[in-house]
Amino acid sequence: MNAVSSAVMSAASASREMSLRRVLGAYLQEARAECLRYLRNPGFMIPTLILPTAFYLMFGILIGHANGPDAPRYLLAAYGTFGVMSPGLFGFGVALSMERDNGLLTLKRALPMPPGTYLLGKVVMSIFAAAVVSCILVLLATLVAHVQLSPAQMAGLFATNLFGALPFCAMGLMLGMLIKGTGGPGIVNLIYLPMAFMSGLWFPLSLMPKAVQDIALVLPPYHLNQVALTVVGLGHDAVWPHVAALAAFSAVFLAIAARRLRRHG
Repeated sequence: MNAVSSAVMSAASASREMSLRRVLGAYLQEARAECLRYLRNPGFMIPTLILPTAFYLMFGILIGHANGPDAPRYLLAAYGTFGVMSPGLFGFGVALSMERDNGLLTLKRALPMPPGTYLLGKVVMSIFAAAVVSCILVLLATLVAHVQLSPAQMAGLFATNLFGALPFCAMGLMLGMLIKGTGGPGIVNLIYLPMAFMSGLWFPLSLMPKAVQDIALVLPPYHLNQVALTVVGLGHDAVWPHVAALAAFSAVFLAIAARRLRRHG
C-alpha cells in the first residue's frame, strides 16, 4: 500500500514538474518569437535604434562640446531616456492596437498558453530593444565623445534604462487597449514626440517657459531622465521621488488597461 501511494505521489509530482516546465517553455518561446519578429522588422528596429543614435551623434558629439564640457554627458542621459520610450510605445502600443483589430489578440487568448505569455513577450522585447539602444549610446559616449564614466555609472545607467522601459510598456499597453489599429501610429507619435520635448530631453527645461516646466512634472520621461542624470553625476535631486512617480504612472496605466481588457477584450 505504501509503495502504491508512493508511486502515485511520484507520478503527480512528475506531472506537476512537467506542467511547470511547459509553462516556462511557453513564456520563453513567446518572448523569443517576439524578439525575433521585431528584429526582422526594419520598420520598427531602424527608427528605434537610429533616432536616438543619430540625435546623440549630432547634438551630443558633433556640436555637444560647443555647449559646454558636460553636454555629451547630459545628452547621454536624455537620449537614453528618449531611446527607451520607443520600444514600449510603438512595439507595445501600436502593435497591440493593430493585433486587436486583426484578431491576433483574440487568437492568442484562445490558445492553450498561460494568459500572461503574450504580454510578457512584448515586455521582454521592449527591454531587449532598450538594452541595445543603451549599449550603443554608452559606446558612443565613451569611445567617441570621451565621456568619463565609471563602471558603476555605466551599470547604473544601463539598469536605469532597462527598468525605465517598464512605465512606457505600461503606457503602450494602455494606449493599445484604447485606440484603433489604423490610428495607432499617428496617435502614438502625437504623444511620443511632444512628451519627449516637454520633458526636457531635447533642450534643458530651464530654457523653456514656466508652463512647460510645470507640465514636465506629470510626464514619465521627465522623472526617468532625472534618475539617469543622477546616475551619470549631473543630477541634484533625490532619486526616490522620481522612482516612486514612475511606479505610480505604471500602476495607473496598468489599471486602465486591465479595466479595458476585462470589459472589451
